[in-house]
Amino acid sequence: MIASHEEFRAYVVTRGAALLRVANQLTGNPADAEDLLQAALAKTYQAWDRIQDRAALDGYVRRAMVNINISWWRRRKLEEYPADELPELAFYQDPGHRYDELEHALSRLPVRQRTAIVLRYYEDMTEPEIAKALGISVGTVKSTVSRGIAKLRGELVIPGQRRLLT
Repeated sequence: MIASHEEFRAYVVTRGAALLRVANQLTGNPADAEDLLQAALAKTYQAWDRIQDRAALDGYVRRAMVNINISWWRRRKLEEYPADELPELAFYQDPGHRYDELEHALSRLPVRQRTAIVLRYYEDMTEPEIAKALGISVGTVKSTVSRGIAKLRGELVIPGQRRLLT
């Protein structure tokens, strides 16, 4: 048991930052991302002795985060209300500082689109891998990612240029 505990601890220390980035992409909120990762790691720790393939741990934790996030999203009551006017967004002259704007745009996507885009472009998963992880068809993955990217292109416009994402 102590060896398992130390092995789990080493895994969290080694992979924690990367997993937190995935959680942040899924939730769009750093505080929620920390909660999501903690919940996923708690589930992983409970199943630690039953997980045979240690090489697939990241996939196990990512899948747990996706499932937990979807459960939270379904239970969440409507806390955001539409407004007549959109708040003004900060503009950065240097395109290298557009990360926050991209994060914000991702957070406005529907859960399935955001999840598919995060898995595809941040986790470098293939479409069949995403389909398996989300329990949907490859065609649904393709259309979901395509629609999500189209929404991001529409939102991420640089003055003087056509689009940030081309």
